[in-house]
Amino acid sequence: MRLRRSIPFFAIVATAICGMLFAWARAGKAQQGQGAKKNQPTLTIEEYQPKSTLVTKEHKVERAKFPFIDIHSHHWNPTAQEVDRLVKEMDTINLRVMVNLSGGTEEQLRQTVAVMKGRYPDRFVVFANLSYDDLNTPGYGKRAAQRLEQDFKNGAQGLKIFKNFGMDLKYANGERVHVDDPEFDAVWDKCAELRIPVLIHIAEPSAFFDPWDYHNERWLELKQFPGRARPPEKYPPFETLMSERNHLFAKHPQTNFIAAHLGFHGNDLERLGKLFDSLPNVYVDIAAVLAELGRQPYSAHDFLVKYQDRVLMGKDIYEVNEYKWYFRALETRDEYFEYYRPRHAFWRIYGFQVPDEVLKKVYYKNALKLVPGIDAKAFPE
Repeated sequence: MRLRRSIPFFAIVATAICGMLFAWARAGKAQQGQGAKKNQPTLTIEEYQPKSTLVTKEHKVERAKFPFIDIHSHHWNPTAQEVDRLVKEMDTINLRVMVNLSGGTEEQLRQTVAVMKGRYPDRFVVFANLSYDDLNTPGYGKRAAQRLEQDFKNGAQGLKIFKNFGMDLKYANGERVHVDDPEFDAVWDKCAELRIPVLIHIAEPSAFFDPWDYHNERWLELKQFPGRARPPEKYPPFETLMSERNHLFAKHPQTNFIAAHLGFHGNDLERLGKLFDSLPNVYVDIAAVLAELGRQPYSAHDFLVKYQDRVLMGKDIYEVNEYKWYFRALETRDEYFEYYRPRHAFWRIYGFQVPDEVLKKVYYKNALKLVPGIDAKAFPE
């Protein structure tokens, strides 16, 4: 009887011991797991860079099919050594003529022309820029036009207007300089008289003006580069800038305007087409907005075919190894490949292969039509 009574007691004790051992084992595993987690790097969603498993044919185009003109590049105060290096690099990718939009004005313009065109007269084009130093002195517009005329005599072949125009540029009283400000009419009229184009950067991508929230497709970019945002307390709305810009274009039908970066309508090609239809003096470049075209290859192809006389090749920030993305998009039908600036667009892009005749116009024929003084003999018919 004593043995029988002791069995339940031993069972209770054994169960308790097993439970304690099990608990210790779980605690040990938990500590090991915590230790492993401590050894792992802490990752954030901003660092998410998925590698595609899609397998398709690839066509890596290292050199443009035809010689091309880059209508949108920047080289501030270049040295002779830098220019020599540029020409060597340009030759590797079939870049025949580079347009330096950062020529400055007066003495700076003369020096830039001397360094670039003095050494390689057929390889470079230099655009002048406006000085706003005397903006608040009466008669500014006429003086600016006179300076531009002298810059033209000193070798400038166009005028570049930077992004501060319309957004950051203000008069002494704090009033914003509107894009269609009549004070500048003399400048645009002078460009028409001299038959030189105006490459003008107005506004930024519309998403930069939109609320900075989870619905904004450029949210990641804005989070990493908050200075790119254009909040309403500091800047005019996107549509206000577009309205002023289009009014400027309409006021000066004899002046040829090249709206930089697809006029920031790369996400709405139908809207850009309507702008072309209503204003025959307006053109665009594709600098720094290849991602907009590459995410809509069918629409991009059809748009470039329809408006083949209005679009120009350009890249913006010069890096010789990045042009290949433009060649690949324009010349192939490759699918779902990464963009060269992942924080400019988190999506992948597609080739929209345009016909050779369209490609020639985008690469060089449209620029030859707009920019005086480029030797057309260096390009195929």
